[in-house]
Amino acid sequence: MEDRRSQHLFGLGALAVGLVIGLLAISQSLKDIRRGNEEVAVTGSARRSIRSDFAVWRLSVSVQSSSLAAASQELTRGVDRVRAFLKTEGIPDSQLTVKPVEATGVPEITPEGRETGRIIASRVSQLIEVRSADVDGITRTSLRVGALIAEGIPVAPQSPEYLYTKLGEIRTTLLEEATKDARQRAEAIVRSTGGTIGAVRDARMGVFQITPRFSTEVSDYGINDVSSIEKDVTAVVRATFTIR
Repeated sequence: MEDRRSQHLFGLGALAVGLVIGLLAISQSLKDIRRGNEEVAVTGSARRSIRSDFAVWRLSVSVQSSSLAAASQELTRGVDRVRAFLKTEGIPDSQLTVKPVEATGVPEITPEGRETGRIIASRVSQLIEVRSADVDGITRTSLRVGALIAEGIPVAPQSPEYLYTKLGEIRTTLLEEATKDARQRAEAIVRSTGGTIGAVRDARMGVFQITPRFSTEVSDYGINDVSSIEKDVTAVVRATFTIR
């Protein structure tokens, strides 16, 4: 009889312990849910239209000949002609950087694509780099360089690169606008639940996207477009706000 009573009391005790543990687990779950609902994470952005204010343009003159001396003479003539052309276009020598001459041997190659080890010609080249704040002037000149090619000058122009040098001046303003946008988004989300937005719990700046005007392209690593004069710069902020 005594054993049966002990077993009954033990069973009641185990049941009570189980209920307590269950209630604690439910209570903790409710706390976790409430804690998860105490904040909201959103992404805000701000965009500004900009116009490139600096251009970098590179032209390469390259000559190949069986004689190194002949190739060097032809290269000098070509570089001088390019510099004269740029001067007539209103680009002064102060905006030019002429890189050192590069010379390489041209190997003999069999019809099967193997090198024989014999050098049959020399190739010499020289790079001319133009750096100017006259963006429109560089653009016009780059469109006229075909006249040199028509003369037989062995010049290979690259497309101009267009840069914006004042990004630092608008960076802070864009980040402020992006943060405001993030807050407005958070308020719109929380308003429907009857809550209000509190303080910023965490804010992280994303990468800047400098893209051609009206482009929708984005990258996790950021974009720095140099192909277009008219651009858009977009700042992104990821922010977490408390909910009251």
